[in-house]
Amino acid sequence: MRYPAAGGGEGAVFENLWLSVPRGEFGCVIGHSGCGKTTVLNILAGLDTPSAGTVIVDGAEIAGTSLDRAVIFQSHALLPWRTVMGNVAYAVTSKWRDWDRARVKAHAQSFIDLVGLTGAEHKRPSELSGGMKQRVGIARALSITPKIMLMDEPFSALDALTRGTRQDEVRRVCLDTGQTTFMIT
Repeated sequence: MRYPAAGGGEGAVFENLWLSVPRGEFGCVIGHSGCGKTTVLNILAGLDTPSAGTVIVDGAEIAGTSLDRAVIFQSHALLPWRTVMGNVAYAVTSKWRDWDRARVKAHAQSFIDLVGLTGAEHKRPSELSGGMKQRVGIARALSITPKIMLMDEPFSALDALTRGTRQDEVRRVCLDTGQTTFMIT
């Protein structure tokens, strides 16, 4: 994968990269800032394309974004005018447009409960802590039952104690649901 380098020319971010995360497993890439981790995640998400080669997820070549891959970004990317329920339900209706309102709400509620936000359904993002916002993002991502969940440094803005707790929670949720997850940090 080549990108323009400072001062002209091109620089390689990765060459001959092979990554395999078995279905239902939790994979993680750890590296220092600026080493290309987010570039890899963006390519897996279909937000960017490699300069050479192909990317295969679940036996199919990636060609753009898809609801088969859910992304949890560093910034929470929540819709500020929607509630917790509204943010999760929005994702659900994006995938299952023919579902009635009651089915959407019940499905969304199950994931809100899963991440421990029962009782916060009617709060807007401005009323939530950073950790709660992150859990809304996780509930939203899981609610569309993606083939793979991609996480871009989801805990970087949290203190060390909270970060450890959230990492344990996410790992538990992913293992409980059998969700294939790829995280960079």
